Amino acid sequence: MARPVVAIVGRPNVGKSTFFNYIVGQRISIVEDTPGVTRDRIYAESNWRGRDFTVIDTAGIEEMTGDVILNQMREQVDIAISVADVIIFLTDVRQGVTAADEEIAIMLKKSKKPVVLVCNKADNFGEAPAEIYEFYNLGLGNPIPLSAANAIGIGDVLDAIYEKFPEEKEEEYDPEVIKVAIIGKPNVGKSSLVNKILGENRVIVSDIAGTTRDAIDSEFQNEHGKYVFIDTAGIRRKSKVKENIEKYSVMRSNLAIERADVCIMMIDATEGVSEQDSKIIGEAHEAGKGIIIAVNKWDEVSKDNHTTEKFKKEIYNELPFATYAPIVFISAKTGQRVSNLFEMINNVASQNALKISTAVLNQVINEAIAVVQPPTDKGRRLKIFYGTQASTKPPTFIIFVNKKELFHFSYERYLVNCIRNNFGLEGTPVRIIVRERKEKEE
Repeated sequence: MARPVVAIVGRPNVGKSTFFNYIVGQRISIVEDTPGVTRDRIYAESNWRGRDFTVIDTAGIEEMTGDVILNQMREQVDIAISVADVIIFLTDVRQGVTAADEEIAIMLKKSKKPVVLVCNKADNFGEAPAEIYEFYNLGLGNPIPLSAANAIGIGDVLDAIYEKFPEEKEEEYDPEVIKVAIIGKPNVGKSSLVNKILGENRVIVSDIAGTTRDAIDSEFQNEHGKYVFIDTAGIRRKSKVKENIEKYSVMRSNLAIERADVCIMMIDATEGVSEQDSKIIGEAHEAGKGIIIAVNKWDEVSKDNHTTEKFKKEIYNELPFATYAPIVFISAKTGQRVSNLFEMINNVASQNALKISTAVLNQVINEAIAVVQPPTDKGRRLKIFYGTQASTKPPTFIIFVNKKELFHFSYERYLVNCIRNNFGLEGTPVRIIVRERKEKEE
């Protein structure tokens, strides 16, 4: 189910970051009494009245100037507006309506997106300040008084955005459609791979890093099944993400990972695995998605009889948490082994959604315990009573034990390996949740 996206916009120093930090429950954005301090767009997850949503904290908008940073901040907010389902326009009731507020209001009206107008720094309890009525002139509906610093009116604002959320509905694609996100660094060949699969130049292909600025959905059907390929903008190291468009691309790429059933992580064969590759695939791993590692530009590598196995070993050494992910060596340019991806996608998607009966699962657990006894600590031995599968996507198992602290990570890894050896689960993370249960309850 798609998660609504809420963008907080407004000119500098009206309290956007303070409000953002309050509703996401942690101090993520820098809060400083200096205009323009939030230059990077920050986003996080929140929940109100049972509805999950993504919140984007943006840099403040200044009037058009020759200052490059200020103009980039405007561009950044333009992009946040384009991706948002609901926009919170934050103003300062003490300063009244400014020329910048009026310009922002025009931008928001042109966006035709639902807008919640909020007047911050209304710090007194009771009736709204008289200054708030001036904000009706912006033509964006009823302004809501707020004191982000004192947490006054927070619920009213959240209620207002909740009412403007898009209708809660399931994914627009048929259940049998497998959603595949193509992820990786810029210029690794993601768009070239999508184009090779589709047989047409659906996505701009260029040597300029970050050419694909948006996540683009491409529906595709063949003898293997129905798919939606989500081509994402390349994810760069944060130290190199200098342009606001690329910061936006990072956010869209992570949102694409959330939507996907399977992520194809593309690695440049001529460069090997980088630290950024590890971080990107780590996002997909933490999100519980099925993962396939596609080593692209394989046609450009000098090879002998041992090159493939050596490269696989190096990849798994650099990505020890993702050794479950199958590896395929491709060339998006020539089409080499691209056709092999479909069976891999189908298999990984089915493994990610695999359901194992409690009886069969416990048979495997009992056999594992018989082979390797649970650990002991200070004369106390871990007892595993039973396990059951809690959910899929990814397969998640609850293991009931006598003492959680006795369930060491090494033994958890052993049980996961036993489960994988019996059920496959290729290409999918496996999660274990440990719960205590008293022996007399058994």
